[in-house]
Amino acid sequence: MRKTLVKLTRRSTYAAACWMAVAASCSTCFAQDATAVEQAIPSKTLWDMLWAGGPLLLPIAVCSFVLVLVVFERAISLRRSRVVPRLFSERFLLQIEEGALDRNEAQQRCDENNSLVADVYAAAIRRWGKPAVEVEQAVLDEGERAANDMRRFLRVINGVATVSPLMGLLGTVWGMMEAFEAIAGSSAMGRPELLAGGIGGALLSTAAGLSVAIPALILYLWFVGRVDTLVMEIDRRGQDLVHLISAEALDERRSRGARSAKNKKAA
Repeated sequence: MRKTLVKLTRRSTYAAACWMAVAASCSTCFAQDATAVEQAIPSKTLWDMLWAGGPLLLPIAVCSFVLVLVVFERAISLRRSRVVPRLFSERFLLQIEEGALDRNEAQQRCDENNSLVADVYAAAIRRWGKPAVEVEQAVLDEGERAANDMRRFLRVINGVATVSPLMGLLGTVWGMMEAFEAIAGSSAMGRPELLAGGIGGALLSTAAGLSVAIPALILYLWFVGRVDTLVMEIDRRGQDLVHLISAEALDERRSRGARSAKNKKAA
């Protein structure tokens, strides 16, 4: 019985030793395979990928920086409170209609308010009492200046949207030319990874150009639409002022006031 137990113990020990040896060899194989995979798939940093895109990534980066600056400036300048402040505009027209403001007071209000619609109002006030054609022409002239001021720098955004993909395409062509020259030598024959790596780096230029151009085009269309909306609102409010301070409007208000006073006396 004792001999049988000794034999079983020896066999168990031998089997455990065999399993440990197999596990050790498997772990060694897995480690070697992982090392081989890491060596077969090299890792690249973001800077390496950008550097592989070619020299034209630098002007594309400059375009993106200019785009951010212009968008930030236009987003601040085209706020409604800076172009057509609703409270000032509605109160100004209401006071003019009720006769609470004369010409000098209205001119002072416009000078104190720093907005584009106030400039349009001021141009109309300077033609106070003139025929409606002259007052309307003054509104149109000043409105055109305000529209040009609102459209300022929008061509820069459009230029970035147009030039960036072209520079990206040029960078891709440049990079592919360099890739084909790299594999043209006899030492590079039979190594397609050189061609694949060169083309992959060259395509980064196109991707970078499109990444800048697409947001630039969307923002350009949005700013153009906003400028058109603000221009139409300025024109509408300017026409309302024309109907209040032109010679025809003043004569009509005087006659209406005279009729009202006559009716009161008759009553």
